[in-house]
Amino acid sequence: MSVTDTKPALDDAADAELQREFDDILGAGQRIEPRDWMPQGYRKTLIRQIAQHAHSEIIGMQPEGNWLTRAPSLRRKAILMAKVQDEAGHGLYLYSAAETLGADRGDMTVKLIEGKQKYSSIFNYPTPSYADVGVIGWLVDGAAICNQVPLCRSSYGPYARAMIRVCKEESFHQRQGFELLMTMMRGTEAQREMVQESVDRWWWPALMMFGPPDDQSPNTEQSMAWGIKRHTNDELRQRFVDMSVPQAKILGVTFPDPELAWNDERGAHDFGTPDWDEFMKVVKGDGPCNAERVSNRRAAHEDGAWVREAAAVFAQNRTEQRVSR
Repeated sequence: MSVTDTKPALDDAADAELQREFDDILGAGQRIEPRDWMPQGYRKTLIRQIAQHAHSEIIGMQPEGNWLTRAPSLRRKAILMAKVQDEAGHGLYLYSAAETLGADRGDMTVKLIEGKQKYSSIFNYPTPSYADVGVIGWLVDGAAICNQVPLCRSSYGPYARAMIRVCKEESFHQRQGFELLMTMMRGTEAQREMVQESVDRWWWPALMMFGPPDDQSPNTEQSMAWGIKRHTNDELRQRFVDMSVPQAKILGVTFPDPELAWNDERGAHDFGTPDWDEFMKVVKGDGPCNAERVSNRRAAHEDGAWVREAAAVFAQNRTEQRVSR
């Protein structure tokens, strides 16, 4: 038998050994690092998830950024500006994590504006009221916290470490949103009505943030087997509902769900079913603000081309200067 004849068998054996090492790392509850071998499916799933997460942070700057020039006071403007800047930082952390997997940041941005990569459906809804700033902080960032805290224990090291800082800042954003709403609820009747109207609009989209039901989610089972995710979509959604109900009572608002009630037998709240047809419509690009959000991102990317080119030339010149010395 020639060397050529035995090569496939040797490759298969080597791949099987690498797979065993990968499985042993996960089985021991340890983390996969960039230099470790990993299955292509694992790498591809991570790039998809991290890119979607990074895009969501960057696109998510737009709904609240809409109120930067119209905040009611200098204090509120400063708070909102700091939060929007935090979201930009989160996107940068996550793009960097994706790059450790071999993804290219520029390529991910192009795929976003071409519709080849997604971002969270929640950011395709408008913010016509200033109360939306508070409700996004309370409910949207609250949902993000439920989803993201378990990611601090994700099996991929760079992603897990990035999420530790992201979650700390998201927790602060959630408290900021709650404080804004509490202030408004102690104000005029018009302000209280504004808050309730905003809650009515954002409640169901917030529940959709966790993704489709488990029996309709094509990636959950494998992602959990790999330790990328730690909980199913429905588990996280239930956790969010149970967390939000007592907070709503403190605020003095109600959720637009007649089925919402405590279930003694389950030790958790029963709640209604989100409109999954609407969810799929928004995910596929037909939401209230899909075109606007992507158009704004495309314009920002194109307008910033000269900055990227200048930075690349500067870096090249510095390299040449060091070499010439």
